[in-house]
Amino acid sequence: MPVVRDKDIEVLFSASAIARRNLELAKDIAGHDYHDLLVISVLKGSFVFAADLIRAMHDVGLSPEVEFIFISSYGAGTTSGEVKVLRDIDNDVAGRDVLLIDDILESGKTLTFAQDLMLSRGAKSCSIAVLLDKRMRRQTALNADYVGFDCPDYFVVGYGMDVAHAFRELPFVGVVRGDAQP
Repeated sequence: MPVVRDKDIEVLFSASAIARRNLELAKDIAGHDYHDLLVISVLKGSFVFAADLIRAMHDVGLSPEVEFIFISSYGAGTTSGEVKVLRDIDNDVAGRDVLLIDDILESGKTLTFAQDLMLSRGAKSCSIAVLLDKRMRRQTALNADYVGFDCPDYFVVGYGMDVAHAFRELPFVGVVRGDAQP
């Protein structure tokens, strides 16, 4: 089990900043005329963000149905490879407004795949909400409809995101520094 000290992880986005931004995003989402909204969390990295955003959506009067999809675009390392559905959703999306929630938009391959999949299944619309956007890494023309924060080109951990299965539990988004190793 890794030991995390303050000097090991530099806070990039604090827990309080994330909470404020989640409420703002929920208000933006509520401002759109979504009908029969189905929120799909892209696992694993988005689970903390999705849970907090869904609770914030409840606070502004939205009650979406929630699903989970497990999509992987990572091979052995940290570079994006072939996109695969490891666990699919159970519900039919035909005629529904879908909101995909993911932790980070980098190359755009995974979310382009997921969005195309939902639209090919007959979704009325398919919007995207991400906590972090790394525009400098984009390899597709995809842009998220709702963005928590623009992210500098760092490998980030915390708030559901990991390195070698470590640091997901951190309440903030940070950058690994110094001797912190999973």
